[in-house]
Amino acid sequence: MSITNDLRRGIRSPHKALKYVRRKAIENVKERFLWDRCYARLRAPKVLGNVSHESPEIRKSVEDELVAKSFYVAHSRIDVVDFRRYLNAARYEQFDYFDQGKAQYFIEKTLEHYVAAKFLNLSECDIFIDIASSGSPASEIYRSLFGCKTHRQDVAFPVGVQGNTIGGDAGSMPMQSDFATAIALHCSFEHFEGDSDIRFIREAGRILRRGGSLCILPLYLLDQYAIRTDPCMLSDNATSFDHDAVLFCVRGRRIRHERFYDIRHFVERVRNNLGPLELSIHVVDNEKEVHESCYLKFVAVFRKGQ
Repeated sequence: MSITNDLRRGIRSPHKALKYVRRKAIENVKERFLWDRCYARLRAPKVLGNVSHESPEIRKSVEDELVAKSFYVAHSRIDVVDFRRYLNAARYEQFDYFDQGKAQYFIEKTLEHYVAAKFLNLSECDIFIDIASSGSPASEIYRSLFGCKTHRQDVAFPVGVQGNTIGGDAGSMPMQSDFATAIALHCSFEHFEGDSDIRFIREAGRILRRGGSLCILPLYLLDQYAIRTDPCMLSDNATSFDHDAVLFCVRGRRIRHERFYDIRHFVERVRNNLGPLELSIHVVDNEKEVHESCYLKFVAVFRKGQ
């Protein structure tokens, strides 16, 4: 979400504007004066710098290990012309989303929406949930383009179900079993802290109908177990991360938790908790043909058996 979008929403709601200004002021002070102290208090092992998750060599080694561990792995290519048609039809300019197409990574985010819809094969017969949707317009666009019933879920929403909005923990949703036919997480699964990734996979197996599908993209895979963080985004008592993950600390990232799985941890935390779900991993071969800023490489697709 861009600063411009936050300000637009703030103008419409003075209370939200005040909260926005206060939050940004605190973040800026910590960033400028306290970053080194915040970094120092984090436990080791830790690295000062970013994760090299776009390295072709690392991606190849990850794919080789997936195959060695008996994952079903398939290669996919994006139909760039069809993606452009989707982008025109979706009319993102009507939403307060990534500064109406002007912000960095707008193409990456809309590409994720497009690819998820393709893997889910959405139609008017579907009941779709956008997990950890925050301010994303994906559910509205899917409803408009494909005619499906859509719901938005996020931990930041008021707990419970209000219309098509679901608030609370994605690992324990107030929905009946076999509720949804399609679920997607667009650049959000990596933010699930603690055991919330494990609990969500189990929960997805419960609320999906037989024949239903779940799509997680991007799936962040690496040759080591890692969590990317900005230490300034952590409160004084929120410095606990998975004990066996290397912390990559990025100044100015403004995100507290992004998990990158190595294959061993992906097996332990995801594959070992599939329940009724079947998993396939898809490798996108031509994301840079869409735009040089795109980084979508691994996509996880889960299907619940008939």
